[in-house]
Amino acid sequence: MVDRRVHPWSRDASGPALILPDGCLDVIVRPDGTAVVAGPDATARESDDEGRYVGIRFSHGLGPLVLGVPADELTGRVVPLADVVGRAAAAGLGGDAAALRDWVIGRLATVHDDDPWAPAAFGAAAVGTPVATIADRTGLSARTLQRRCRSRFGYGPQHLGRVLRLQRALALHRRGDPWADAAAEAGYVDQPHLARDCKALTGRAPTLL
Repeated sequence: MVDRRVHPWSRDASGPALILPDGCLDVIVRPDGTAVVAGPDATARESDDEGRYVGIRFSHGLGPLVLGVPADELTGRVVPLADVVGRAAAAGLGGDAAALRDWVIGRLATVHDDDPWAPAAFGAAAVGTPVATIADRTGLSARTLQRRCRSRFGYGPQHLGRVLRLQRALALHRRGDPWADAAAEAGYVDQPHLARDCKALTGRAPTLL
């Protein structure tokens, strides 16, 4: 499954955790074998999971194509996979990583997306490109870009940019950059700007994440 927009993952959950927004959509198999769809989060949400979870994260707007549903219908929601794709399409998906991988490969075979605007818009937002520039590069009006971004990412281009900017800052800090340097390189005006945006998106200061 070679696609830069598809990211398999697994996690051994052991209590409360904060799930940060990342502009992506996940298909997840829970410890009891049930499969769910976690839509794109506009803000962080609390999780109190226990056990081993396996999942596939779809980035760059691929998830809605795989599932056949607009992303903004799933924003901030976790719903049974069968409710999204139908019981027949979800049947046979086992509770392990191999079964999930095979299911996703089968779904990807049905995806046809010849318009590169969504991965281009996501990639541009991920490096801090202004919304007006993204619209120009994709050849879309501001209103059309807003509508299409909601359908593919779960929210508009401005919010997507904020979410991905915070992810950049956190990645830089994990790499070892001081908060002030991470803020500047990620595109914030200054460190207090990062702190305000982080609090708005996650409910916490950066130092508490």
